[in-house]
Amino acid sequence: MNDYAGQHEVISENMTSLITGELTRYVQELKQERKSHFHDGRKAQQHLETCWKQLEASKRRFERDCKEADRAQQYFEKMDADINVTKADVEKARQQAQLRHQMAEESKAEYSSTLQKFNSEQHDHYYTHIPNIFQKIQEMEERRIVRIGESMKTFAEVDRQVIPIIGKCLDEITKAAESIDHKNDSQLVIEAFKSGFEPPGDVEFEDFTQPMKRTVSESSLSNSRGDGKSEPKFGGKSKGKLWPFIKKNKLSLKLGAGPEDFSNLPPEQRRKKLQQKVDELNKDIQKEMDQRDALTKMKDVYIKNPQMGDAASVDHRLAELGQNIEKLRLEVQKFEGWLAEVEGRLPMRTEQARRQSGLYEAQNTSAVNSCAQDRESSPDGSYTEEQSQETEMKVPATDFDDEFDDEEPLPTIGTCKALYTFEGQNEGTISVAEGEMLYVIEEDKGDGWTRIRRNEDEEGYVPTSYVEVYLDKNAKDVYKSLQKISE
Repeated sequence: MNDYAGQHEVISENMTSLITGELTRYVQELKQERKSHFHDGRKAQQHLETCWKQLEASKRRFERDCKEADRAQQYFEKMDADINVTKADVEKARQQAQLRHQMAEESKAEYSSTLQKFNSEQHDHYYTHIPNIFQKIQEMEERRIVRIGESMKTFAEVDRQVIPIIGKCLDEITKAAESIDHKNDSQLVIEAFKSGFEPPGDVEFEDFTQPMKRTVSESSLSNSRGDGKSEPKFGGKSKGKLWPFIKKNKLSLKLGAGPEDFSNLPPEQRRKKLQQKVDELNKDIQKEMDQRDALTKMKDVYIKNPQMGDAASVDHRLAELGQNIEKLRLEVQKFEGWLAEVEGRLPMRTEQARRQSGLYEAQNTSAVNSCAQDRESSPDGSYTEEQSQETEMKVPATDFDDEFDDEEPLPTIGTCKALYTFEGQNEGTISVAEGEMLYVIEEDKGDGWTRIRRNEDEEGYVPTSYVEVYLDKNAKDVYKSLQKISE
């Protein structure tokens, strides 16, 4: 395929150098030549129009002189017939009539000469000048046609040179396509992505009639890692990590899928995200407005001092900035509407419950929790391949892993009261009801989540903004000391 594409690049390069470049220069020459021929044609047409105007002027002058000569002759005859007119007046009228007749004869001769000249010029125009110009234009077009034919021949030669190589490339492509082994390819994919986990064994019968400590099958999916304490029931939120058919929600979170209005987040988390988005959009609007103000000042300087630049050159950019600002304002209005909707649903809360925490994506948190619980739920206590695949997809290792490795349950460091009902739909979370009292086993570490426990078998994460925490000071100090020792 690369060789095939390379031959087309060769064709393109040769066409650019041998055809496109030459034709571009030739077209410029033809434009200049055509412009010259049309200029000659306009010049010849203007000359003929000038001759016609001269003929019309000579004709009108001859007509005027003839009419004046007739009037002078009639006046002389009238004076000569009048007996009351003196002889001097009659002589004067006779001389005036003769003068007018002489002027009429001169105009006649001039008109005749001008007419002959115009007819000659007109004959030359239509039988010599214009045909010559059209002949030149025709020759120019014929040269252009010949040049196009030569370019087509050149293209054919360029293409013909690489046809054998292209034929070999197509043969190799066909050969490669025929050599595809779909069974082998599938096996390679299986070898690359297989989990390595063995199917679970049979669940052992637990005899509750015997006064003895109950144990769980070593090969069961619900195997406990330490003191034999049973994990939550199979089918709960912390199980089923080994099978890809029930990972749809988890995968969609990891791939970053989520609505534009952050409606998949809890109310407080959603409020923070929407506020952050509004602040970012307002910053963008301010940047665009600063650019617009700077360009406006530059335009004013250009208007006052034209030698420094063209004021019209910044109008296009100013229009673009105006459109960008309008789009950003519409975006701000949209997110502010969602923010107002969220804030209208959130009741007033104490400052302690509203404490700020670093924004952390719910997707990443759920993914981290799922990695951690994979450690506890793998049949043989090993999590290497599952965790490596999870990490490879999205989530880096965090310091939560150290806590989840402890076999002993985490100590209680306080209590909390649920301010809202929370449906723990993501893996690693726990559902709580409004007003419910629970135990705190891990304080918020800045990711917006607090780990709580309901009883020995039920624990998980809830959003910090959903609970009001009451920490036991002594227990908190002990917890921090244990943390420092473990670090």
